[in-house]
Amino acid sequence: MNPGLLDPRWRGLTIGLVLNVTFVAFEALAVATIMPLVAQDLSGLTLYGWVFSAFLLADLAGIVVAGELADRHGPAVPFGVGLVLFVTGLLAGGLAPSMPVLVAARAIQGFGAGAIPAAAYVVIGRTFPEALRPRMFAILSTAWVVPGIAGPALAAFVGDHLGWRWVFLGLLPLVVIAGGLAYREVRKVPGHPGRVARRVVPDALAVAAGAALFLGGLQARDVLVTPVLLGPGLVLGVPALRRLLPAGTLSARRGLPSAVLARGLLTFAFFGADVYVPLTVTSLRGESVLLSGIALTAGTVAWTTGAWIQERTILRVGATPLVRNGFVLVAAGIAGMVLVLAAIVPAWASVIAWGIAGLGIGMAYSSISLTVLGHAPAGSEGATASAMQLSDILGNALGTGVGAVAVAIAVGGSGDAGGGVALADGLAGASALAGIVIAGRLRA
Repeated sequence: MNPGLLDPRWRGLTIGLVLNVTFVAFEALAVATIMPLVAQDLSGLTLYGWVFSAFLLADLAGIVVAGELADRHGPAVPFGVGLVLFVTGLLAGGLAPSMPVLVAARAIQGFGAGAIPAAAYVVIGRTFPEALRPRMFAILSTAWVVPGIAGPALAAFVGDHLGWRWVFLGLLPLVVIAGGLAYREVRKVPGHPGRVARRVVPDALAVAAGAALFLGGLQARDVLVTPVLLGPGLVLGVPALRRLLPAGTLSARRGLPSAVLARGLLTFAFFGADVYVPLTVTSLRGESVLLSGIALTAGTVAWTTGAWIQERTILRVGATPLVRNGFVLVAAGIAGMVLVLAAIVPAWASVIAWGIAGLGIGMAYSSISLTVLGHAPAGSEGATASAMQLSDILGNALGTGVGAVAVAIAVGGSGDAGGGVALADGLAGASALAGIVIAGRLRA
């Protein structure tokens, strides 16, 4: 860690934020690993996908509400509330007697998980000098390395030997300690009480509800039900989304709007393909779970490498080339995974392909964060950061959700998921190609 970040003025804040990201990363990877055990124990396979969707959609609402509160009252309020909700969700999830209760617990946890980083972005924007922000974002990306390597294996061990509930409950004391350390420092950052409040809460809930209806309609794949859900979902969600994002985001207006849009395209591209890496390697190519785990680990480690590349170069070359090259690498990695679907390409090539994609998102992700903070008007860092995170989470939710529909249609039609995975990868690749174009519009 650079000595600057360990300066007594922000040493506790740096350590607290890094620890919080580390434990949130452990939780995210661990839940994905143990979900088959959970679904079997609670007899809730039909709600399997909603365990993740509920988390993401509540996360989407949490980041918007927290960003507004952070601007007006300081980041301590949303950070503290987010921490309490995250801990409550962990406890409720660990004690859940049924799948519907677990889905509700994940929604509570998701709202808290959205509030914590939204407040953290405000803290970084108002506390750390501009020269240290790239390094701070790189270190926060590094906090995913250990969870990415050890998280799935540790979760599997705990689930097999102690039970899946301890994956939730075992994190409780660690999150409380890390959160308390960060909160002590976060509460020192002031707000802007004179700032005019926006009508964000109803809009945030409308976007989340609209996205839920839209994905539910796609997943229904019914000639009557699908239109009934898709139409209201778009009518409810799109106008609210326009109000929450910077003006001109959906039309890629130059500067801040394009930066926010680029973040959504990036997460749609990467996570829309990432979720099918294990399916490609194990189910479609017949290789071991170990190989698919190595591919995911390669992506995580390469992500951190890309984040450090941006830290060392962004002040010299600017964000635009890093974001553009990042999208190019993500597109190349996705293309590599499409080739792995063919038997002629060795399955171990997935490790190389997803390492390339991870390197790309690592370069682009933090670069976009810095661009957005650089464009943020004084006193509106929270609202701007929450708009970026809103785009981030929505891209993730839509990328994984639309891909899931493609796979379900393929399985229902031919019984083979290969065509669906290829389509999901194709949609993700198209998003990456769009990002290459948008990257040239990041400068105001």
